[in-house]
Amino acid sequence: MIKLTLLIIDDEESQLQSLKSFLSRRDYEVVTASDGKAGFELLSNNLIDVVLTDYRMPEWDGFTVLKKVKEYNPEIDVVLMTAYGSIEDAVDIMKAGAYDYLSKPIDLDELESLLERIREKRFLISENKLLKRQLEEKFKFDSIISENGKMEEVLNTAGRVASSKASVLIRGESGTGKELIAKAIHYTSQRKNKPFITVNISSLSENLLESELFGHEKGSFTGATNQRTGRFEEANGGTLFIDEVGDIPLQAQVKLLRAIQFGEIQKLGGNSIVKVDVRIITATHQNLEEMISKNEFRDDLFYRLNVVSIHIPSLRQRKSDVPILVDHFIKKHAAQNEKNVTSVTSEAMDQLMKYQYPGNVRELENIIERAVVLSRDEFVTKTDLPNHIGEITEKKIFDPTDLEDGYEAKVKSFEREIITEALSRTNGNKSAAARMLDITERHLRSRLEILGLKNKT
Repeated sequence: MIKLTLLIIDDEESQLQSLKSFLSRRDYEVVTASDGKAGFELLSNNLIDVVLTDYRMPEWDGFTVLKKVKEYNPEIDVVLMTAYGSIEDAVDIMKAGAYDYLSKPIDLDELESLLERIREKRFLISENKLLKRQLEEKFKFDSIISENGKMEEVLNTAGRVASSKASVLIRGESGTGKELIAKAIHYTSQRKNKPFITVNISSLSENLLESELFGHEKGSFTGATNQRTGRFEEANGGTLFIDEVGDIPLQAQVKLLRAIQFGEIQKLGGNSIVKVDVRIITATHQNLEEMISKNEFRDDLFYRLNVVSIHIPSLRQRKSDVPILVDHFIKKHAAQNEKNVTSVTSEAMDQLMKYQYPGNVRELENIIERAVVLSRDEFVTKTDLPNHIGEITEKKIFDPTDLEDGYEAKVKSFEREIITEALSRTNGNKSAAARMLDITERHLRSRLEILGLKNKT
């Protein structure tokens, strides 16, 4: 628990020394002053957490000290001590920003309990700030693992839209990282100190959906035994991320449109309108334009959501990211599971590069986590990978008529294959493999590093 530094201000010397002696013995740093002006000068030149000040003093009374301290630094807690307390004084004191007040003669147990509450409050605030910084670090754009040109475009667009109020529609297959991009937008926006609230439409029944989004009043439907605050209200001032927005029923789409268009919601069973200030980010893997043509999705809602559209490529379309993602996930899960796994063998990487990843980055992470847990060595081998990884479920990457993987992925995969074969034929001798391929050994070592094959043969 954090150690507090206290400033005690009192024109009664005996009271001053008594409190200082008591609090110093209880592991508080204590400085003292006999009047308000001297106390404020001490505060200006020292790091003070809490001010304990007498209420009735010449020149600056306790109320003046309170106002001066709060103007100087609102985070300093001020406690007033008075022998002339009244209800009116207490109300004014608390309105002016005092943490609390104590009546003289001071009950030392009450004082100690009050300071302990301040200590706990400050610890929680400090802890929350740390967690907030960690969240912001985790979801910064430069923390997203990629060296692929298509992903660079995604991050560039997301970075430019972050500071605006525009609604963002994020498209992409399941597992591509749509929520990760949404959080990055939020935590680099002006709303980063307000809530980021997520609601997944596909996980909710049609009956519960409106209650989840907008809340409900007690008794509004069977089972509604209490009033409920909806996600819009929870996200007020911040960001609401609606995942799988394509699954929202038409009836609820009308209310969602009104909430976005006018910043107003109405609880189920309620009559009053609630104003909300919410930035909307949505995500879907569905073709909303096709759904509009089938009257399954409202076009006016689509235009409200699709102010800025971001499409995240599948992992099949960014195979060049597989080696760096593998390296990242190995480090992450080796640390979490206390395993001495550092890399993958060339055979394992070859299989990982050929696989098509219907579950995208999420599936790759699950594969690597499993492999790290099962690995008996410092390298993940192909026997540590699930059996289906080695199966060719789609056309081979070397098929020149299959252009889904793109030029870069095809060339790198072919290069990885021939280098692996050369090293296999020479029992891992890089000099011999380089001669076989008619390139320099330096060139070979450079390509091994670029292709994610360094130290894996």
